[in-house]
Amino acid sequence: MQEKMKISGIICELNPLHGGHAALFSHGKAISQGLVCVLSGNFVQRGEPAILDKWARTRLALEQGADLVLELPLPWACAGAERFALGGVGLLQGLGEVDTLLFGSEEPDVSLLWSLADALRSPEFSRELAQVKSGAAFAQRREQAAARLVGPDTAALLRKPNVILGVEYLKALLELHSSMEAVLFPRLGAGHDVPDETGPLLSASHARDLLKQGQDLTGRLPEPTLKLWRELAQNGLCPASLSRLETGVLCRLRAMEPEDFSLLPDVSEGLEHRLYKAARQAGRLEEFYTLAKSKRYSHARIRRLAMAAFLGLTKDLPLLPPYLRVLGMTPLGERILRQASPTLPLVVRPGDIRRLDEECRRLFALEAKADDLYALAQPCPPPCGRDYTEKLIKGCRDA
Repeated sequence: MQEKMKISGIICELNPLHGGHAALFSHGKAISQGLVCVLSGNFVQRGEPAILDKWARTRLALEQGADLVLELPLPWACAGAERFALGGVGLLQGLGEVDTLLFGSEEPDVSLLWSLADALRSPEFSRELAQVKSGAAFAQRREQAAARLVGPDTAALLRKPNVILGVEYLKALLELHSSMEAVLFPRLGAGHDVPDETGPLLSASHARDLLKQGQDLTGRLPEPTLKLWRELAQNGLCPASLSRLETGVLCRLRAMEPEDFSLLPDVSEGLEHRLYKAARQAGRLEEFYTLAKSKRYSHARIRRLAMAAFLGLTKDLPLLPPYLRVLGMTPLGERILRQASPTLPLVVRPGDIRRLDEECRRLFALEAKADDLYALAQPCPPPCGRDYTEKLIKGCRDA
């Protein structure tokens, strides 16, 4: 009987894969014998299409050290931090082989994040939040309520984007009664959404901007990213851009009634009326975001809701992903799959979906339709149906 391998899991978007990701993957390989990557599909948390499609980003993940790449399905990939984290952790838990959840954080002390996770899940937090004045943005109200439970210094960590996501990962581990160990990796380079004109480690948002501008990023992004970017750009397959979908998104928004908006994920307390009014006035997506957002409803939340409307996402979706879809693997990844005892059905080839239940088939069909729309965001849109025709991506590294 073979000894069980130690497996680490990483949840990511790789939009695009940059130097910080490369360092995180390298650390994952150093502390474990195998690396499983849960990768967002073609639409991401920002409420927009990923700059490179999921098959390209799978190739990059495998080249960077991942052994097995699982797709984070659309309803979790294009969601806020809490649902995003719950979906990613749910998939790693469902595989049944992952020992360690590895993620980047601006704060290196994992005990502080655990304190926040425990506090945010407690009944006391709900009571404290109800006592905070409602005029402030939710992020501010959350920090104020958390400060009463863990102190102002620890609560202030909730201003840091990677800490926020890390706390949601820990909350998900608790919610799912997972035995996975949480390991932090210090965030390197520029902060989230922070431009750095000279540094060698770009943030993902700055990298996207510079790539779209056609700048030479040799030495500032990993060579596999640059090589694949040039290859795909030459064939008209990148960069994918929300601007190419803008008219279609606005058409969908203008065709909706308040009751249609009320069915979207994360819509409550009359937000549907605000969205309806904004949709009938806006001539551009940025104008829609501006009209609909408020202190209570953030710009990011409105962006995700607009994309949810366009892609057909509704509230009646499962809490957790119901299947494990494999986008790519190395020989070691294949071995991990053979030894796994998954609690979720595996989809290695598109044909596998036919043997699953109705809920799984409906979710896969939703993903496939969204990816057909994603194609229109690319410079030279490929035909529909890639989810049913694209082959499993095989990495060449030996086990």
